[in-house]
Amino acid sequence: MIIIEDAISDDGVAEYIDAIDRVTSTDAKYQDGEYWGKDNIVELNSVFTNLIDHSRHVGFAYDIFGELLKLHQSQIFIRPPGDNNYNIWHPDGARALPYGVFSSHLPLQIKIGYWLTDISHQKMGNMVVMPGSHRQQYLDAYDTHESVSGERILCLPKGTMTIMNSSIWHRVEPNESEVTRKNIFVAYCPSWITPADRLQSSPEWMSILNREQRIIMRSYKWAYHNAKPPAEDFPLFLDREIGLDCDPFFYSDQVKLHRRKRKIMPEKLDY
Repeated sequence: MIIIEDAISDDGVAEYIDAIDRVTSTDAKYQDGEYWGKDNIVELNSVFTNLIDHSRHVGFAYDIFGELLKLHQSQIFIRPPGDNNYNIWHPDGARALPYGVFSSHLPLQIKIGYWLTDISHQKMGNMVVMPGSHRQQYLDAYDTHESVSGERILCLPKGTMTIMNSSIWHRVEPNESEVTRKNIFVAYCPSWITPADRLQSSPEWMSILNREQRIIMRSYKWAYHNAKPPAEDFPLFLDREIGLDCDPFFYSDQVKLHRRKRKIMPEKLDY
């Protein structure tokens, strides 16, 4: 897990909290003082829409998933003091046949966390992770709240950004503080993995997105485009170091751009 403190400015934190408050004010299921979660938030407010390709974090996801980058899920969580709704030990994604069966080295999903309230002490609704557990598919404490030797309770100041392999085992601490935890998650995956919070996006909403946002949402009419996106969706981004839309010297000129493999960062680093 990567932890970056002060990644989000105080003004940025305030903007995200204001957007959350505007969403809760119109949600019939929201009750003040109770746990509340919401999926597919990028369609609810322009502040959240901008998270799809935000320069603060999208490069981390692109380095892993490259030209087939897709937004897997976007979420808000509100965890008030005293609420008993907090997660048991689990990995994200598939359970009966976990991602790690197919990819033991690289993640098939990563989760970006924006921490908008101070959780600098334990028992504040903190996320708890088991370091290195993305390499294991079994945990004795699975489906329990039990504290496990070696776990790490994330005590984070507001404005922190986290980046984690979604296969890491994690749970949530109860909130026994006086602070309501508010945070945002955006998760990414390869385009050929099904999204977690939608089947397709509203065409009207898609029409207001910029090119990169539209591509990353992968709201295709034809299912096979998730594995082989249309030619107009290439390149998603240019190479940040050399500015090209392809890896030079690997293909003859007759091979069209959308058929060319481009190396992801772990390949370039010989991971």
